[in-house]
Amino acid sequence: MTAADAAAIEAFERYLLGECGYSVHTARAYISTLRRLAAAAECARDGGLDRIGPLPLRAWLASFHGAQKPSTRTRRLSALRSFFRFRVRTGARPTDPSEGLPAPRPERRLPAPLPAEDCERVIEVEEPRRSGLLQARDRAMLDVLYGAGLRVGELVGLDVRDYDRHRREIRVRHGKGDRDRVVPLPTLAHQALEAYLELRERPGIMGEPMFLNARGRRLSDRSVRLVLRRRLGAAGVARRASPHTLRHSFATHLLDADVDLRSIQELLGHARLSTTQRYTHVSAERLARVHRQAHPRAKGRGGRGSR
Repeated sequence: MTAADAAAIEAFERYLLGECGYSVHTARAYISTLRRLAAAAECARDGGLDRIGPLPLRAWLASFHGAQKPSTRTRRLSALRSFFRFRVRTGARPTDPSEGLPAPRPERRLPAPLPAEDCERVIEVEEPRRSGLLQARDRAMLDVLYGAGLRVGELVGLDVRDYDRHRREIRVRHGKGDRDRVVPLPTLAHQALEAYLELRERPGIMGEPMFLNARGRRLSDRSVRLVLRRRLGAAGVARRASPHTLRHSFATHLLDADVDLRSIQELLGHARLSTTQRYTHVSAERLARVHRQAHPRAKGRGGRGSR
């Protein structure tokens, strides 16, 4: 990577975090894409990031076809578009080489929620080898993650001051455009959070991160994934699940309980209702499956299928 490319990437990172208010996670992903492009032969042949043309850029993106999921390639293209628009706006480039590049066809994947009973088992399972503080933290963390339907980045970004114990709600700062939202906590999540914070009670706690690791620093999203994986095993839940699975489960279980879609959209912090509407397909699909399994007229005579 040339010194000019390194300086351009550094300026773009400051722009993402400072002016755009992107989350550290998103900015890191964008910067990773640009560093890979800057190190690529297509970029070197054209003279760097501020000189690469549309055809070499298209060729570089095409090299990932089949090797990465469409969602990953879409994020990669989004990073490039943001960067080149930034460079054109600052006068570093006359044109945007990413303009007109087609986005990959999106995957049509439905979220796979955990049953409500499994969510409860994972949250409530006791791990004898964990200390009292870590045990309380893990339970509160997963109870808030599922009970408020948070993204893992939103969870680890919480500070103690974001929690209103009297109103039993938390203020969530969303990295995509800094759209804050206030989310109520279910009674059990509120109680679990109170129990955890009581063990941490000391002067100055309001300015601290909500969830701390064993060294007293802010918990990382990777740590949340490790805790969830361990507790899935301890609870005897066979299938794999990520923190985002609990968010999917939160939305699907609310929909199953006849909560209206607009309310779920507000709780999840979705900018568009269409994003929330995918959960209706999950519920409809499960309802059809239950019907096929349970209804006495769902199977044909002699097990040969219905006519």
